[in-house]
Amino acid sequence: MKRARLLTAAGIAGTGALAAAIGARIVRKRRAARQAICTDLHAPDECAAIHRRKVERIAAQLRSHDGSRPVSLRKKAPPHQVPKGGDLRRRDGKIDISDLTQIVTIDPIARTCTAESGVTFVDLVAATLRYGLVPIVVPELKTITIGGAVSGCSIESMSYRYGGFHDTCLAYEVVTANGEVLHCTPDNEHALVFQMVHGSFGTLGILTKLTFQLVPAAPFVRVEYETYRSVLEYQAAIRKHYEMQDVDFMDGILHTPNKLVLCVGRFVEKAPYTSKYDWTKVYYQSTGTRTEDYLTTPDYFFRYDRGVTNVHPRSFVGRLLFGKLMDSGTTLRLADKLNFLFKSDRPTVILDVFLPFSKVGAFLDWYQREVGHFPLWAVPYKRVRDYEWLDESFYAGMQDTLFLDIAIYGMEQPEGKNIHRMIEEKLRELGGIKTLISHNYYSKDEFWSIWNKRNYDQVKAITDPRNVFRDLYSKTCRAAMGLPG
Repeated sequence: MKRARLLTAAGIAGTGALAAAIGARIVRKRRAARQAICTDLHAPDECAAIHRRKVERIAAQLRSHDGSRPVSLRKKAPPHQVPKGGDLRRRDGKIDISDLTQIVTIDPIARTCTAESGVTFVDLVAATLRYGLVPIVVPELKTITIGGAVSGCSIESMSYRYGGFHDTCLAYEVVTANGEVLHCTPDNEHALVFQMVHGSFGTLGILTKLTFQLVPAAPFVRVEYETYRSVLEYQAAIRKHYEMQDVDFMDGILHTPNKLVLCVGRFVEKAPYTSKYDWTKVYYQSTGTRTEDYLTTPDYFFRYDRGVTNVHPRSFVGRLLFGKLMDSGTTLRLADKLNFLFKSDRPTVILDVFLPFSKVGAFLDWYQREVGHFPLWAVPYKRVRDYEWLDESFYAGMQDTLFLDIAIYGMEQPEGKNIHRMIEEKLRELGGIKTLISHNYYSKDEFWSIWNKRNYDQVKAITDPRNVFRDLYSKTCRAAMGLPG
């Protein structure tokens, strides 16, 4: 579940001409023709040749890099990590991968798609729906890319059945720091590379092409809202749907400690009406007042595109004036450019925690006492395998195959508390984990007691022996926080 900081920048932009100017430009780009599928325009051999030329250009950039400083990637899509003031990665050398935006081919019989890593999900959904298909897991923001969804561990409301986007992937093409091109699958000689790229945040090479599964879709989604007054009732409802597999989608909004809404969706062929949440109306608020809703399939996938529980502008008038401009593309680009405004001493809390389902009650009881920020987003998640990027000790004694992702967006930290650190410590106690897109305060020893250093180092020796991309701890817990080392 990858998120960006949509608060401060969005609030500034919502009242300024800067938002209007940039937003209008983004809207014009959005209205341009969607990405064509390469094989609609060229023979398969020519599509392969076009992609090879792009990859060779990337490999040449890497081979010519002298190793004097770390590198990171220049992409067409905006960054989706939480922006941080003082982020040392802004000084990195840049490898340009901005042209990796092509959908290579869609096979409607095999229900697979091959696409370059910079393809955004909004373009991908538009292309696959032509065949009555969609990606199995579609993250909530339009501008998340398929490569970013793998590197950053994206999930969404089909994850209760299928896991994360990575779990639906069949093959990756990875360019190493030395310019070598690896074809990685779950069962070939690079199987460990395939598994470890998941959640690696670009530190194990450059993901350039992916092949992944698709699932049949309908034009509309009917969403029903089930409201519960206790965590136990809420968990029982999630468990029932999980065991029955009777819905296509499942997520939820925890509005308050005693108003917990479960949103269950099903594909439908017809709809008596449809709602849109891309202007004045706010989706998460609607879940607290409605019993059902109908959306087109693309509008359902991107119902949170202007923010999950931290939509800006906050006021109706602000949204009326600027709401159409404040989509994820605009706010993310603004947040990236205005990173110097973000507080480094008490950063706003924006993070996702993954909890074994048996520990959800204990976590929320502690959270209500010690933190108390609501609303929260909740996404059930099926653990489809013991992921190689987590340390073996993480799974020791664990019986849960069902997890719950709880997302906190936009909490201002009180004086004298580091909520990020408090949550890290509580997760270690309960056997949970957090995503690394947020502010991370782990020590090196703590970090490598959760993430699998043996597997990581084994792949790092193959894909980046000179440490050109930094290692995972240094990138997410040091450089991103403005710290050396």
